[in-house]
Amino acid sequence: MLFLLIIGVIAAVLYQFYVKVIKARNFLNEALSGIDVQLERRYDVVPNILTIAQKFMDHEKSMITEITELRTKAMNAASGSAEKFKTESELSSKLSKLMISVENYPQLKSDEVMVEAMKTYQDIEENIAAARRFYNTALRKLHDAVMIFPGSLFASCAGDYQKFAYFEAEEGHKKSIKASDYLK
Repeated sequence: MLFLLIIGVIAAVLYQFYVKVIKARNFLNEALSGIDVQLERRYDVVPNILTIAQKFMDHEKSMITEITELRTKAMNAASGSAEKFKTESELSSKLSKLMISVENYPQLKSDEVMVEAMKTYQDIEENIAAARRFYNTALRKLHDAVMIFPGSLFASCAGDYQKFAYFEAEEGHKKSIKASDYLK
């Protein structure tokens, strides 16, 4: 009888760790989905911003083309991959340059539709940053769950969790920005 009780307690403890790993995996998938939702919002607003800007910014055609290409590349990259994060970072950088360039075009800067598009874009960028923080937390929780014994016994239940990369800012994005560099 005591033997069955000990086996039951061990089974219950192991089951709790199994549940912890599964919950952590699901939490990561939810976080990744949150990023995708915000990126989808960005992908939807970018063509509108570019269309409005293109009317006024003849000199910035190469930047607009580059943003369009990065948007397409980012949309096609695998969710949660380092490649997607790198492309998204490049897209964000180019969009920031575009927003700073708008300052050189008073008629564009005062256009109500462009002002609203810029506000929407800024809101989306803030939501993306929050979703990335949530994702990094979820990935850390999954790593904790599968790396600490006895959770490591259930690592295979987490799927190929190692394919997911932490979102990290690129080295060039860690330094402060000088707006004058973009206004040349």
